[in-house]
Amino acid sequence: MSVQISPSILSSDFGQLAAECERVAGAADWLHVDVMDNHFVPNLTLGLPVVEALLKSVSTPIDCHLMIEDPDRWAPEYAEAGAGSVTFHVEAAHAPIRLARALRSAGARAGMALKPATAIEPYADMLSELDMVLLMTVEPGFGGQSFLDVVVPKIARTRELLGPDSDVWLQVDGGIDDTTVEIAAEAGANVFVAGSSVYGAADPIAAINNIRAAAIAAGG
Repeated sequence: MSVQISPSILSSDFGQLAAECERVAGAADWLHVDVMDNHFVPNLTLGLPVVEALLKSVSTPIDCHLMIEDPDRWAPEYAEAGAGSVTFHVEAAHAPIRLARALRSAGARAGMALKPATAIEPYADMLSELDMVLLMTVEPGFGGQSFLDVVVPKIARTRELLGPDSDVWLQVDGGIDDTTVEIAAEAGANVFVAGSSVYGAADPIAAINNIRAAAIAAGG
Protein backbone atom coordinates (compact mmCIF):
# COMPACT_ATOMS: atom_id res chain seq x y z
CA MET A 1 0.00 0.00 0.00
CA SER A 2 1.43 3.35 -1.01
CA VAL A 3 2.61 6.02 1.41
CA GLN A 4 0.32 9.03 1.78
CA ILE A 5 1.08 12.42 3.34
CA SER A 6 -1.64 14.55 4.90
CA PRO A 7 -0.36 18.01 5.95
CA SER A 8 -2.19 19.39 8.97
CA ILE A 9 -3.50 22.89 8.40
CA LEU A 10 -3.52 23.37 12.18
CA SER A 11 0.05 24.61 11.70
CA SER A 12 -0.83 26.93 8.81
CA ASP A 13 -1.74 30.63 8.81
CA PHE A 14 -5.49 30.66 9.52
CA GLY A 15 -5.66 34.22 8.18
CA GLN A 16 -4.90 32.89 4.70
CA LEU A 17 -6.32 29.42 5.00
CA ALA A 18 -7.28 28.72 1.39
CA ALA A 19 -3.93 30.01 0.14
CA GLU A 20 -2.12 27.92 2.75
CA CYS A 21 -3.96 24.83 1.52
CA GLU A 22 -2.92 25.55 -2.04
CA ARG A 23 0.73 25.87 -0.96
CA VAL A 24 0.84 22.07 -0.63
CA ALA A 25 -1.42 21.22 -3.58
CA GLY A 26 0.11 18.69 -5.93
CA ALA A 27 2.40 17.22 -3.27
CA ALA A 28 -0.10 16.42 -0.49
CA ASP A 29 -2.42 13.44 -0.83
CA TRP A 30 -4.86 14.93 1.67
CA LEU A 31 -5.38 18.08 3.73
CA HIS A 32 -5.70 17.12 7.38
CA VAL A 33 -8.27 19.35 9.09
CA ASP A 34 -8.33 19.21 12.89
CA VAL A 35 -11.73 20.04 14.36
CA MET A 36 -11.55 20.70 18.12
CA ASP A 37 -14.43 21.72 20.37
CA ASN A 38 -12.66 22.77 23.60
CA HIS A 39 -14.45 19.91 25.40
CA PHE A 40 -12.97 16.64 24.19
CA VAL A 41 -9.62 18.44 23.92
CA PRO A 42 -8.55 21.73 25.56
CA ASN A 43 -8.44 23.72 22.34
CA LEU A 44 -10.92 25.32 19.95
CA THR A 45 -10.18 25.45 16.24
CA LEU A 46 -12.68 25.41 13.39
CA GLY A 47 -15.89 23.65 12.53
CA LEU A 48 -18.27 22.63 9.79
CA PRO A 49 -18.77 26.08 8.16
CA VAL A 50 -15.03 26.46 7.58
CA VAL A 51 -14.75 22.90 6.25
CA GLU A 52 -17.64 23.60 3.86
CA ALA A 53 -15.89 26.76 2.65
CA LEU A 54 -12.60 24.91 2.14
CA LEU A 55 -14.32 22.17 0.15
CA LYS A 56 -15.43 24.83 -2.32
CA SER A 57 -12.01 26.44 -2.68
CA VAL A 58 -9.27 23.79 -2.48
CA SER A 59 -8.22 21.09 -4.91
CA THR A 60 -6.84 18.54 -2.42
CA PRO A 61 -9.20 16.03 -0.74
CA ILE A 62 -10.01 16.84 2.89
CA ASP A 63 -9.33 14.46 5.77
CA CYS A 64 -11.31 15.66 8.82
CA HIS A 65 -10.08 14.60 12.26
CA LEU A 66 -12.85 15.29 14.75
CA MET A 67 -11.58 15.83 18.28
CA ILE A 68 -15.06 16.51 19.59
CA GLU A 69 -17.66 15.22 22.00
CA ASP A 70 -20.68 13.38 20.60
CA PRO A 71 -19.25 12.54 17.16
CA ASP A 72 -22.24 10.20 16.68
CA ARG A 73 -24.33 13.32 16.24
CA TRP A 74 -21.94 15.64 14.41
CA ALA A 75 -19.55 13.53 12.32
CA PRO A 76 -22.00 12.52 9.55
CA GLU A 77 -22.50 16.19 8.66
CA TYR A 78 -18.84 16.45 7.64
CA ALA A 79 -19.25 13.44 5.37
CA GLU A 80 -22.45 14.86 3.92
CA ALA A 81 -20.64 18.16 3.25
CA GLY A 82 -18.15 16.34 1.04
CA ALA A 83 -15.13 15.53 3.21
CA GLY A 84 -13.37 12.57 1.65
CA SER A 85 -12.37 11.07 5.00
CA VAL A 86 -13.90 11.63 8.44
CA THR A 87 -12.22 10.32 11.59
CA PHE A 88 -13.90 10.18 15.01
CA HIS A 89 -12.33 9.38 18.38
CA VAL A 90 -13.42 6.04 19.74
CA GLU A 91 -13.13 7.45 23.28
CA ALA A 92 -15.98 9.86 22.47
CA ALA A 93 -18.20 7.67 20.29
CA HIS A 94 -21.23 5.96 21.78
CA ALA A 95 -21.81 3.52 18.90
CA PRO A 96 -18.62 3.42 16.80
CA ILE A 97 -19.75 0.70 14.38
CA ARG A 98 -23.01 2.47 13.63
CA LEU A 99 -21.12 5.74 13.21
CA ALA A 100 -18.57 4.21 10.84
CA ARG A 101 -21.39 2.81 8.73
CA ALA A 102 -23.13 6.19 8.69
CA LEU A 103 -19.97 7.90 7.47
CA ARG A 104 -19.53 5.35 4.70
CA SER A 105 -23.18 5.67 3.71
CA ALA A 106 -22.70 9.43 3.41
CA GLY A 107 -19.83 8.90 0.97
CA ALA A 108 -16.75 9.37 3.17
CA ARG A 109 -14.01 7.04 4.26
CA ALA A 110 -14.59 6.14 7.92
CA GLY A 111 -11.68 6.58 10.30
CA MET A 112 -11.34 5.76 13.99
CA ALA A 113 -8.78 7.58 16.14
CA LEU A 114 -7.19 6.43 19.39
CA LYS A 115 -5.35 8.52 21.95
CA PRO A 116 -1.85 7.35 22.93
CA ALA A 117 -3.04 5.48 26.02
CA THR A 118 -6.03 3.79 24.33
CA ALA A 119 -5.33 0.17 23.41
CA ILE A 120 -6.22 -1.15 19.97
CA GLU A 121 -7.00 -4.74 21.04
CA PRO A 122 -10.56 -4.10 22.31
CA TYR A 123 -11.49 -2.86 18.83
CA ALA A 124 -9.92 -5.68 16.82
CA ASP A 125 -13.28 -7.13 15.81
CA MET A 126 -14.54 -3.87 14.29
CA LEU A 127 -11.54 -3.04 12.12
CA SER A 128 -13.34 -4.39 9.06
CA GLU A 129 -15.95 -1.66 9.55
CA LEU A 130 -13.30 1.03 9.02
CA ASP A 131 -11.33 2.52 6.16
CA MET A 132 -8.62 3.96 8.41
CA VAL A 133 -7.25 3.70 11.94
CA LEU A 134 -5.55 6.84 13.29
CA LEU A 135 -3.09 6.36 16.13
CA MET A 136 -2.20 9.59 17.89
CA THR A 137 1.52 9.87 18.52
CA VAL A 138 0.98 12.93 20.74
CA GLU A 139 -1.79 13.82 23.14
CA PRO A 140 -4.49 15.42 20.96
CA GLY A 141 -5.23 19.11 21.23
CA PHE A 142 -2.20 21.08 20.08
CA GLY A 143 0.23 21.06 17.19
CA GLY A 144 3.99 21.17 17.45
CA GLN A 145 4.38 18.42 20.06
CA SER A 146 7.14 15.82 20.10
CA PHE A 147 6.56 12.29 18.81
CA LEU A 148 5.77 9.79 21.59
CA ASP A 149 7.81 6.69 20.87
CA VAL A 150 5.77 4.79 23.47
CA VAL A 151 3.11 4.46 20.76
CA VAL A 152 5.41 2.60 18.36
CA PRO A 153 4.55 -0.88 19.74
CA LYS A 154 0.85 -0.06 19.29
CA ILE A 155 1.49 0.85 15.65
CA ALA A 156 3.10 -2.56 15.18
CA ARG A 157 0.24 -4.35 16.98
CA THR A 158 -2.33 -2.54 14.86
CA ARG A 159 -0.51 -3.49 11.67
CA GLU A 160 -0.42 -7.09 12.87
CA LEU A 161 -4.16 -7.05 13.51
CA LEU A 162 -4.85 -5.48 10.13
CA GLY A 163 -2.45 -7.69 8.22
CA PRO A 164 0.12 -6.55 5.65
CA ASP A 165 -2.34 -6.47 2.73
CA SER A 166 -5.29 -4.85 4.48
CA ASP A 167 -7.30 -2.20 2.66
CA VAL A 168 -7.61 -0.32 5.98
CA TRP A 169 -5.12 2.55 6.13
CA LEU A 170 -2.99 3.02 9.24
CA GLN A 171 -2.45 6.71 9.94
CA VAL A 172 -0.26 8.36 12.57
CA ASP A 173 -0.53 11.96 13.73
CA GLY A 174 1.81 13.93 15.98
CA GLY A 175 5.44 14.95 15.79
CA ILE A 176 5.93 13.51 12.30
CA ASP A 177 8.95 14.72 10.35
CA ASP A 178 11.50 13.12 8.04
CA THR A 179 13.11 11.36 11.03
CA THR A 180 10.15 10.14 13.09
CA VAL A 181 8.29 9.05 9.96
CA GLU A 182 10.92 6.34 9.52
CA ILE A 183 10.10 4.93 12.97
CA ALA A 184 6.36 4.94 12.29
CA ALA A 185 6.74 3.47 8.80
CA GLU A 186 8.97 0.67 10.02
CA ALA A 187 6.27 -0.20 12.58
CA GLY A 188 3.63 -0.43 9.85
CA ALA A 189 1.99 2.98 9.36
CA ASN A 190 1.38 4.13 5.80
CA VAL A 191 -0.51 7.45 6.13
CA PHE A 192 1.28 10.30 7.87
CA VAL A 193 -0.05 13.60 9.23
CA ALA A 194 2.62 16.29 9.31
CA GLY A 195 1.92 19.80 10.57
CA SER A 196 4.73 22.03 11.77
CA SER A 197 7.35 20.03 9.85
CA VAL A 198 5.55 21.01 6.63
CA TYR A 199 4.11 24.45 7.32
CA GLY A 200 7.12 25.50 9.38
CA ALA A 201 9.47 24.69 6.50
CA ALA A 202 10.73 27.29 4.05
CA ASP A 203 9.55 25.01 1.23
CA PRO A 204 6.48 22.96 2.24
CA ILE A 205 6.51 20.97 -1.00
CA ALA A 206 10.10 19.89 -0.45
CA ALA A 207 9.26 18.99 3.16
CA ILE A 208 6.41 16.74 2.01
CA ASN A 209 8.64 15.08 -0.58
CA ASN A 210 11.36 14.47 2.01
CA ILE A 211 8.90 12.93 4.49
CA ARG A 212 7.43 10.73 1.77
CA ALA A 213 10.86 9.56 0.63
CA ALA A 214 11.91 8.74 4.20
CA ALA A 215 8.72 6.73 4.78
CA ILE A 216 9.14 4.77 1.56
CA ALA A 217 12.77 4.03 2.35
CA ALA A 218 11.80 2.79 5.82
CA GLY A 219 9.28 0.33 4.45
CA GLY A 220 6.17 2.32 3.64
